[in-house]
Amino acid sequence: MPGTEPSPVTATATPVVGPADGAAGEEVSSVALRGATLCVRSRPAATAGLPPALYVHGMGGSSQNWSALMPLLDGVVASEAVDLPGFGDSPPPDDGAYSVAGQARVVTRYLESRGYGPVHLFGNSLGGAIATRVAATRPDLVRTLVLISPALPELAPQRSALPTGMLAIPGAAALFNRLTRDWTVEQRVRGVLALNYGDPARVTPEGLGMAAKEMERRLSQPYFWDAMTRTARGIVDAYTIGGQHNLWRQAERVLAPTFLVYGGRDQLVSYRMARKALRRFRDARLLTLPEAGHVAMMEYPHLVARGVREFLADMDEPGRTGMGS
Repeated sequence: MPGTEPSPVTATATPVVGPADGAAGEEVSSVALRGATLCVRSRPAATAGLPPALYVHGMGGSSQNWSALMPLLDGVVASEAVDLPGFGDSPPPDDGAYSVAGQARVVTRYLESRGYGPVHLFGNSLGGAIATRVAATRPDLVRTLVLISPALPELAPQRSALPTGMLAIPGAAALFNRLTRDWTVEQRVRGVLALNYGDPARVTPEGLGMAAKEMERRLSQPYFWDAMTRTARGIVDAYTIGGQHNLWRQAERVLAPTFLVYGGRDQLVSYRMARKALRRFRDARLLTLPEAGHVAMMEYPHLVARGVREFLADMDEPGRTGMGS
């Protein structure tokens, strides 16, 4: 639909929390790259010849964040989701660097190692910033770009996002640990859900239990807080860098058609940034979900999948010259 923008969708589906062990039909493998080893979660394609898709999660997340969305795109793409170095089941990077540029290099190396050619690249939050940088610097590797609440610089971040940024301050993680040492795993999970979901009360007891199991596993990793702290510093650095490496400048360089998804109840990436993103990406479409929070692909996977399917179908239309903004 060239030159058009979908009207905001009022989401009514029940939010879900991805199961701790992923979804049925997923396969998990380990891929060794120069400087990093990645855990990769994939869904074998039911149809031969489907275009590949790669999914990149946000800070503190994992490839399981995409387990609700990926099966809804079966028959459209062949899906793979990575655990970024230091998250999920991927060990920390060899050099201990967690910058956005460093993570983008790892994603680029993975795509190069697979030899897929251009992929449909998905990113949420930090993963959205990483995907933007990959698309800007390696247009040959990206067929389309799907960004869900991408972590692109805001001059005036929301107050609810400030504690995450404060992790970048030396000693902040240790202080937080001391202040919350008596918290139960369930209390920690509820805090995460309250920050990331539009309406955390709608998460089922089963989903809460699965999320608690995953939280407990991650807290047992000796590098968890170091990875979180260094990643927060990487995001702050990426937000403050100027010149051609600024993320908004990178967005302007993206050639791939881009599908943007923003949640009206997002406490980490402001809903008001949707219009700016729509202007900066040269060939973009916007889907707004007023009831969604920061992880729309987990809360409202059917609505996100429907939008993505329509977007990808339009990309295949004969004679398409651009969607406009």
